[in-house]
Amino acid sequence: MNNSEEPMGNPVEIVASRREDKGELFTFKCHGVEIDILFLNHSIERASKWRLSIEQIGECLLLPDEVLIGHFDRYIAHKVIGNHLIRAVYEYSGTLPVLITVYFPYVNRYFRGGATHEDKILK
Repeated sequence: MNNSEEPMGNPVEIVASRREDKGELFTFKCHGVEIDILFLNHSIERASKWRLSIEQIGECLLLPDEVLIGHFDRYIAHKVIGNHLIRAVYEYSGTLPVLITVYFPYVNRYFRGGATHEDKILK
């Protein structure tokens, strides 16, 4: 393995976090790039309800299987996990991605096959 390759395991890691008024700002590292994403308090509560880790949601946002356009200038990132998918709804505040909510429905309800990527946080 050379220095530009990542070790085996999760391709997304949390390198820093700090509390904000509206939630928690996480700094993720993915493919050698660091990126901040604000998780609103509501999204953190929903992650806990669905027993999803912050790392899993970070991977959904940074390495999605597909991204759809939602309502109100929002995007919906999907990451398939078995018969379910992480469905992460986010928007931008300036250039900062902000996670609004997340849930874990059955894959056949929302997944469109993985060909659509209307947005990419990690460009």
